[in-house]
Amino acid sequence: MLQGVLKKFLLILLVVVAYQNWGKIEHLFNPLQAASEQVRANARVVIYATDWCGYCKATRRFLDQKGIAFREFDIEKDAEARKAYEALGGRGIPILDVNGTLIRTYDPEQIMAALQR
Repeated sequence: MLQGVLKKFLLILLVVVAYQNWGKIEHLFNPLQAASEQVRANARVVIYATDWCGYCKATRRFLDQKGIAFREFDIEKDAEARKAYEALGGRGIPILDVNGTLIRTYDPEQIMAALQR
């Protein structure tokens, strides 16, 4: 009986340790993902947006969830940001500059592709 309890305890302990260290374990089995995360960490991402825009919010949430650092400029509150936005052609928000690639809407696939460049 004691052996059964001990086995269950060790199994639970193993699951907890694996859960707590899942990111490290994942990197061991998927080194390409680790390289991809390094590219994202070094990426230059700028977003021109507003507070009220739903697509802007979705873009912020996506970047945050992926751990992608970004600088944001509110084109309604910052005159210089508005000028930069207009210089990029304006016409809709958000506009993202991802490593020099302009993305003119919320498009996760385009963002990830631009991060790889």
